[in-house]
Amino acid sequence: MIGVIDYGLGNLRSVVGALGKLGASAELVATPQAVARADKLILPGVGAFGRGINNLRERGLDAVIRDRVLTAGIPILGICLGMQLLASQSSEFGQHPGLDLIPGDVTRLTSDATGERVPHVGWNTIRQIEFSRLLQGVSENAYFYHVHSFHFRPKDETAAVAECTHGHAFCTVVEKGHIFGAQFHPEKSQRQGLQVLTNYLAL
Repeated sequence: MIGVIDYGLGNLRSVVGALGKLGASAELVATPQAVARADKLILPGVGAFGRGINNLRERGLDAVIRDRVLTAGIPILGICLGMQLLASQSSEFGQHPGLDLIPGDVTRLTSDATGERVPHVGWNTIRQIEFSRLLQGVSENAYFYHVHSFHFRPKDETAAVAECTHGHAFCTVVEKGHIFGAQFHPEKSQRQGLQVLTNYLAL
């Protein structure tokens, strides 16, 4: 069973719907007991890092996620805010500790002389820079849908397997062992996004 973690943030139904199109058995999981039954986890999310990590803590989900991923070794895919929550910490509206599944920090996107606006909203190409199981079969310079103002900087540079440019290049896909994250929304990225989800389901 694919557990889509419900912690009060994000377009959960869109993720479940996309997985359903691929024939996956997916359900929303909102309690530690439900998370513990899942064979794979997806952590979606839209919004601020601080609220996201606080919601996970208040529901007792942070500890069970770490246990299932780090001790039991089940795969997890973070999407948008969910990817950022995999990090060690974030500086969004203060300092907040994350799940620390992939060491690194989350910082604000910066614009450059070209006048790129923050937040970064819309379709943009990504470039694979390291081998990635999550991106198998994805077209070179494929477009994916992004909505964010902050980005994840993994401490281990090889964990950043794909990048995107908005003002400056930033990490848009992280991958370390069985832990994955996509800054873009695969469930909103049409055929290429469904390929990313297909790859995750096939792990």
